[in-house]
Amino acid sequence: MNALTGEALASARADAQQAYRDLRARKPRLDGDSIDVILRHARSHYAWQDRPVSEDTLREIYDIMISGPTSMNTLPARIVFVQSDEGKARLAKSLKAKNIDKMMAAPVTAIIAYDLDFWKELPFLFPHEDRRPHFDGKPNHSETTAFRNGTLQGAYFMIAARSVGLDVGAMSGFSNENVDDEFFAGTSLRSNFLCNLGYADESALFQKLPRFTFEQVCSFQ
Repeated sequence: MNALTGEALASARADAQQAYRDLRARKPRLDGDSIDVILRHARSHYAWQDRPVSEDTLREIYDIMISGPTSMNTLPARIVFVQSDEGKARLAKSLKAKNIDKMMAAPVTAIIAYDLDFWKELPFLFPHEDRRPHFDGKPNHSETTAFRNGTLQGAYFMIAARSVGLDVGAMSGFSNENVDDEFFAGTSLRSNFLCNLGYADESALFQKLPRFTFEQVCSFQ
């Protein structure tokens, strides 16, 4: 653990606060089209153009995603980018039949996983206080924390991919146990969901399904 102290800590905090003020001054909010792209009119895609996704783009997505907040900066998400024929064949064994063609046609399928041993990295990720005792010897608490925050990171991942011009199609129609046996055997990683990435063939889209209104699901206390 190597936390900043004294003047170095005060300076780092002041710099962070000013950087945030400057950003908000430059960009107080996103424009409507940007919001549409990442969420409001974004769609889940099932058909893909025959266009590759570069490693540089995947790295850019990661660089955006990893800045999203998690509890105690735990960052439990782990990602496997499956793009080779061999990798796709291994992954296909875990999918429900109706999802195999969707996955095989996507240039990249990301396995969004989480690490049950995330807490062992806290001296690096949360250096100003040793939070490992919160998780050491507490597997249920560790798994709940890893799953919750890894899922958050999966959502950040999808928004990041859309923000750099890709389309996404998240999938849960597969066996987590089979994926874990095939890709994570003997490790502390567990799969959460799959996410196809690429440039969508929009001709396969159908109309957007209904959404709840504010009044149906929100309340004030």
